[in-house]
Amino acid sequence: MDKYLKPVTILTKRLALLLLLYSVCRILFFWFNHTFFSGLSIGGFLLLLFNGIRFDVSVVILSNSIFLLLVLLPFPFRENRIYQSFLKWLFIMVNSIAMLANSVDFAYFKFTMKRTTSDVFNFFGGGKGNDLGRLLPTFLKDYWYVFLLWALFSWAVYLIYKKTEKPLKLIWDGKQYLFQFLIYCFCIGVFIIGYRGGWQLKPITTVNAVEYTTVKYIPVLVNTPFTILKTLDVEGIEPKKYFSNETELAAIYSPYHKSKKEGFKKLNVFVISLESFSKEYIGKLNGRKTGYTPFLDSLMQESFTCTNAFSDGKKSIEGIPAIVASIPTWSNEPYIFSQYGSNQINSLASLLKKHGYYSAFFHGGDNGTMGFDVFASFAGYDNYYGRKEYNDEKDYDGNWGIWDEEFMQYTANTINTKQQPFFATLFTLTSHHPYAVPERYANKFKAGHLEIEKSISYTDYALRRFFETAKKMPWYKNTLFVLSADHTGITDDAYYINRIGNYSIPIIYYLPNSDLKKFDSTTTQHIDIMPSVLDYLNYPDNYFAFGTSVFDTTAEHFALNINNDVFQFIQNKYTLQFDGEKSNELCNYYTDSLLKENLILKKQEIARGMEKKAKAIIQTYQQSLINNKMK
Repeated sequence: MDKYLKPVTILTKRLALLLLLYSVCRILFFWFNHTFFSGLSIGGFLLLLFNGIRFDVSVVILSNSIFLLLVLLPFPFRENRIYQSFLKWLFIMVNSIAMLANSVDFAYFKFTMKRTTSDVFNFFGGGKGNDLGRLLPTFLKDYWYVFLLWALFSWAVYLIYKKTEKPLKLIWDGKQYLFQFLIYCFCIGVFIIGYRGGWQLKPITTVNAVEYTTVKYIPVLVNTPFTILKTLDVEGIEPKKYFSNETELAAIYSPYHKSKKEGFKKLNVFVISLESFSKEYIGKLNGRKTGYTPFLDSLMQESFTCTNAFSDGKKSIEGIPAIVASIPTWSNEPYIFSQYGSNQINSLASLLKKHGYYSAFFHGGDNGTMGFDVFASFAGYDNYYGRKEYNDEKDYDGNWGIWDEEFMQYTANTINTKQQPFFATLFTLTSHHPYAVPERYANKFKAGHLEIEKSISYTDYALRRFFETAKKMPWYKNTLFVLSADHTGITDDAYYINRIGNYSIPIIYYLPNSDLKKFDSTTTQHIDIMPSVLDYLNYPDNYFAFGTSVFDTTAEHFALNINNDVFQFIQNKYTLQFDGEKSNELCNYYTDSLLKENLILKKQEIARGMEKKAKAIIQTYQQSLINNKMK
């Protein structure tokens, strides 16, 4: 019987050893990122290690599908030396790439708090916004150990094949043909079941991870090749139909905002998006007398400061549409790069333009980076100013673009030449990995235990200098400033690691010499910025926005985000984890900041009410994108 089963035996050994490598990757992933998974016991980790095999099997079969179809073909030519050599290098190449994907998340996970998905290819694509080619040397320098581990894994893949590489020399008589054909058919069936992850109706996706663990530990359970390949073909939203009655749906949640009749205040509006400015780094929002943002702390004393604010995503490309157009990313792919990215939309630029506003978008990075210039044009901005327009390479930081201090001064001086009223957006960049500061400030700023904190202090200083310049300009006193982080940054703090803290950001509304001064605990988020600005201005037209004005005291305020295919719905003092079908966890984050107690059974009425609201929001969002009704 061995002469018939020998090919299958060799293949089984290879796949088993490959699965062992995936488990080693999972162990290393946990080891590099263990601070993000506090509370996971040894027994719990071993259980994740075991259950993760289901996801590993699925992606090993999927990624090696061509190899598996060819290696067992029931014909004698498969023993040909050239054919065998082709299979060997196909196996090594495919699985080496898979090991690279796993290895990258040893370091990259701390920036996104999720396993990498296929949208990463949009950020590092070719063309004028090619960030990968420019930043690869920095990544190699800072995360050299990732590439070393990848090289070791690739060598292990080579050894797996080499050590099991034995000449078959089968005798191809009639019985051999029959047995090899039957074995081939049987194995194809086994591969299909393995890829699907079992007998269920649909192949497994990341959502299935909640069957084994809580949302917090999903990144440990799954693997990066799985999350990438399972999102490659995510072209559109599979719409949910929670409510069949449109009237009932609109009564629970509506994105349509009515005009105000109190008299339109034609203030200038200046939105500043601060790269990676987590709430964690800001002393005033953490009860500290000193922090890394002394200027921002002082500005908050004169502002309407939201102390319970959340980002709508974990990437800059998700933050910008949410901030300026009230369009969140509540799906697997960032809105800008999704098939709905060409939908007709409102934005602060387009809505204010109807009333004579000039608009400009400022970002010191390469033109084309993350599609910001294209989005700005599509959103109705009159001009985009980037590194190209700045046109002075002596201020290039060597990584992302122009240093924040110089580019902020350029922004203030440029907008000073434009007509009023205006709407301007400034997106900073220095507080991004590799977190460099200009050499002249090497010893000026406070260094914390996180590498980002010195660059946060630098950008805060640049912000101080920007406001000092702006105060001297005629438009300053008539300008509503809105400051917010685009998303949160790296952390090792237990609270800011969890699902609430990891989306906690500052949102600040500042109008010089006004009574707009308050520390406000209303739940708010990125998508609330546009309706809040329009509400404050008494905007005279109807408009579409997924968010709610923070100044509207009659509204039911909420925040919603999605990670690892699970929605997090925040309302009042509770956070609900909802996987699209059912709610899995409810926590009171006011009294249980580390989210250790699941109240889903104790507070069923609250959970049902929050789930109903979340369903209405999700369904409305999906219908609006699919039907291109966002204006």
